[in-house]
Amino acid sequence: MTAETLKGRVALVTGGSRGIGAAIAQDLARAGAAVAVNYRARADEANAVVEALRRAGAKAIAVQADVSQTAEVAKMVARVTSELGPIDILVNNAGIALTRGVDDLTEAHFDQTIAVNLKSVFLCTQAVLPMMRQRKWGRIVNISSGAARGAGAIGPHYNASKAGMEGLTRGYAARLVKEGITVNAVAPSLIETDMMKGQPNLASRIPLGRLGQPEEVSKAVMMLIDNPYMTGQTVAMSGGMAFN
Repeated sequence: MTAETLKGRVALVTGGSRGIGAAIAQDLARAGAAVAVNYRARADEANAVVEALRRAGAKAIAVQADVSQTAEVAKMVARVTSELGPIDILVNNAGIALTRGVDDLTEAHFDQTIAVNLKSVFLCTQAVLPMMRQRKWGRIVNISSGAARGAGAIGPHYNASKAGMEGLTRGYAARLVKEGITVNAVAPSLIETDMMKGQPNLASRIPLGRLGQPEEVSKAVMMLIDNPYMTGQTVAMSGGMAFN
């Protein structure tokens, strides 16, 4: 994707203050998009991402919101639209990973995980769809996980949230394809982010011999944004651990 490919487009990346979200924000900006970097609590990190984008010549803002809350999503989308313009690209990246076993998983843990990882995708998608439909163009990419299909190490609540995300991806894709809007997912496993810190033995499980990098996930996201013929798909990235 060249530096002018997304010129005139506006992108919103949830959970964009670090890791995979920050890498995606950087690639979107390089392709010419104006970028809104959403964060919930890490204002300093989000502002640092935005400042880096601006220094590189991009138009970018940081916008605070808990994307599991309807009112906060509405305010976030209103602010992005006011300052950058109608949203053309949505990357649903915000998420939490509360590691719990079957015996210590509580209802509160389950509800929080579903709200942040799954409900947020629904809320943000519903909020941006009117703009995309009006312009007859939109790209939505949801950041899932290999846990949607595998056992994973975080817990069944996390599995359920990511499997639900991929169900939403297919459901929206089927209903929006004729309106110029594509909806896809990327499902990375064992990426070198803050979520994986303190677990040095994980690389031994990967045939490639190392953890994935946020920039590698971002490349898959950008491919999906660039391809109008691809919708309803999940791109899995696992360094050879699993195959679709």
